[in-house]
Amino acid sequence: MSVRSETELYQEIERLRAALGAREREAAEKEQQLERYAADLRETFKRERARAQELQRSYTATVSALSNAVEARDAYTGQHAERVAAYGIQIARAVGLPDAEMPRLEFGFLLHDIGKVAIPDAILYKPDALTGEERTLMQQHPLIGAEIVGRVEFLSGAIEVVRSHHERWDGRGYPDGLAGEGIPLAARVFAVADVLDALTTNRPYRPASTFAAARAMITAESGRQFDPTVVEAFNSLEDQVFERIAEQMGSE
Repeated sequence: MSVRSETELYQEIERLRAALGAREREAAEKEQQLERYAADLRETFKRERARAQELQRSYTATVSALSNAVEARDAYTGQHAERVAAYGIQIARAVGLPDAEMPRLEFGFLLHDIGKVAIPDAILYKPDALTGEERTLMQQHPLIGAEIVGRVEFLSGAIEVVRSHHERWDGRGYPDGLAGEGIPLAARVFAVADVLDALTTNRPYRPASTFAAARAMITAESGRQFDPTVVEAFNSLEDQVFERIAEQMGSE
């Protein structure tokens, strides 16, 4: 009886060892399988990220080409849209907008005047003051631009800036007469960047202002033309930030 019990105990131990070994092999196989899955997922993620980056580069190149085409028809060129976009991104970050928003904002900044493709050259290039009818037609370009970008899925995020970049904080802008926080924040940021570039580049009727002088003029319009919060964020940035951009891109 005693020998038999020892034999049975030995057999049970061997059975348990075999079962444990089988479990260990199964666990090892599952671990290897999971490692293969993880490696496959990493490779898939890398490929998808590379494709997304390439697509983003393609989108950016397309937008830049459109922007250049618009500027080729405008009364002044010299990389205006590129400078405004670069200024605007700096101000947007200072306001606290997340980096994830920057591609959308950049597209809007670059294409803000795309609606001018529908404005006759006689109006765009007119050296004298516009008539009331001509001014009304010119003020349609934000609406035309919004319609253009709204037809392109990857540009839909640019609509806010394209439509509202001529609105004013005090409600005296166009085309919708929006006021205060009723104006999209991206458009409020753009308004400061746009005027900064306009003031610091040469025009036929006046020389360029310094960035310090432009800052003073923009600050004086805080609460009227510009959102005070955006102006405060703009004033938190040193002149050298914008001067470097102007030097790198070239100013008129």
